[in-house]
Amino acid sequence: MRMTRFVVKTLREAPSEAETPSHRLLLRAGLVVPLAAGLYCFTPFGWRVARRMEAIIREEMDRSGALEVHLPALQPIELWQQSGRDRAFGPVLFRLQDRRERWFALGPTHEEVVSFLAARHIQSYRDLPFTLYQIQTKFRDEIRPRGGLIRLREFIMMDAYSFDADWEGLDRSYEAAFQAYLRIFARAGIPVIAVEADSGAIGGKDSQEFMYLTEVGEDTILRCERCGYAANAEKADFRRPPPIPGEPRPLEKVATPGASTIAELAAFLGIEPRATCKAVFYEVDGRPVFVAIRGDLDVNEVKLKNTLKAKDLAPMGEEAVRRAGLVAGYASAIGLPAGILVVADESVVDAPNLVAGANEPGFHLLNTNYGRDWRADIVADIALARAGDGCPRCEGTLETRRGIEMGHVFKLGTVYAESMDVRYLDERGDQRPVVMGCYGIGLERMIAACIEANHDEDGIIWPPDVTPFDAHIVVLNADRPEVADTLAALEASFAAAGLDPLVDDRDESAGIKFKDADLLGIPVRLTVSPRALQQGGVEVRRRRTGETRIVPAAEAVQAVRTILEEESGAVGAARTLAS
Repeated sequence: MRMTRFVVKTLREAPSEAETPSHRLLLRAGLVVPLAAGLYCFTPFGWRVARRMEAIIREEMDRSGALEVHLPALQPIELWQQSGRDRAFGPVLFRLQDRRERWFALGPTHEEVVSFLAARHIQSYRDLPFTLYQIQTKFRDEIRPRGGLIRLREFIMMDAYSFDADWEGLDRSYEAAFQAYLRIFARAGIPVIAVEADSGAIGGKDSQEFMYLTEVGEDTILRCERCGYAANAEKADFRRPPPIPGEPRPLEKVATPGASTIAELAAFLGIEPRATCKAVFYEVDGRPVFVAIRGDLDVNEVKLKNTLKAKDLAPMGEEAVRRAGLVAGYASAIGLPAGILVVADESVVDAPNLVAGANEPGFHLLNTNYGRDWRADIVADIALARAGDGCPRCEGTLETRRGIEMGHVFKLGTVYAESMDVRYLDERGDQRPVVMGCYGIGLERMIAACIEANHDEDGIIWPPDVTPFDAHIVVLNADRPEVADTLAALEASFAAAGLDPLVDDRDESAGIKFKDADLLGIPVRLTVSPRALQQGGVEVRRRRTGETRIVPAAEAVQAVRTILEEESGAVGAARTLAS
């Protein structure tokens, strides 16, 4: 492909709105053009990268035994109502009506539709197991699209769904998808780690996210370097500092003027924050909820929402607090108004003599004890893990890292099989729900992360399996007969070898052509020029290392093949070790 006939528009400087290295390089290299917030047009160059990413995903999913399908992006809202996720997704779900005023959704994911399809195929255990996947456009009305291709309102996702007769079968399907993901990310040149994750609106039992660790990431990961434990902050467990021991003492009301925060209270009384009981107020599905947690800990709202199986959860505003009869800064579960659900974190259950609010402005209670003075409606682990907390699996300490979610794998279990009626007859003729798994990869996120992981100050450095072209041929003094003849021979030899080069035949200076070659990031650059020909051939430059040498024109194709093979092996080995 010659650049004079190819739409390639590079920029010397990135637009001011570009937030991350990948966002800046995507715009500078002309891979995408923004249309609106969270919406991008792919140029021919960028779409080649996307198709190469698709090819990697498709090859590895096929290799895992999954079968490709295509499901509608436009979905009847009744399917979402049947699963209950029309409420779970809330305003993120795009809704629209057709001319007959029937409601539809633009699919943010496809669990409902694939369950509909599977239910019409599965009759008995002999129809199981199988895994279906697709590469399809998704839609989510994100509040804050960001990071270029990292968070979009319209995006491409590979989503796969496994169907098994039992949990043991699901474990095997899950592992097959997990290994396929490791191969996909290795070939794409993206170092990932697998972390424990919350299932969110997808639902289900266990899930893991594949994270590319980077400071520009949108997710927080807690990780222990000592044993390798890693989890998304929404899911992470930790080893709590022990409570202060002691025998229960009598309740005592004390004046604490101006001590409405845990820090002020601890300073006023000369105690540690872990000797206090913090009160936090929420509105959950329209109902007031009082949360009690030890003062040195914070509430993990995702854990709380999952514990309550809630659709909507938000901190109470000042007016809602007054309306519920609560006293901000001086509240406790002792003597609460009727009708308020009380949720306690595990940390307060076995912590004696905690200082808690007296439900009166300016006063607290000393020596409150769970079980003697108050009880909760629900006791659960709802505490937020933080950097410096103890690892739940070893004696190490958790550290905080940022990351971009590359993929997510879920053990859905029977949640969709039951709501969408996906069942089979077992060997005895009894009807049972199918056990499902779900596996997703965001294509645009992969492109962004690939650039984040493979660039330098001059531009992108594409891994061989992702590169939009196999080589970048820069032509200097194209009007010289020897240059024109060599170029024609090179193009013929590349075509015969099944390789696809990008030929820079523009009427530009050598400096501009070389800068654009570095910016566009194709792994190998060949320079055809009078000077190189006088030295015995064409100049071959490896983009990743900058190594340059002259090879005879007849050997150029083999030189390119060798570099691509070497880099493909090196990238795969490095990424496999990293993951």
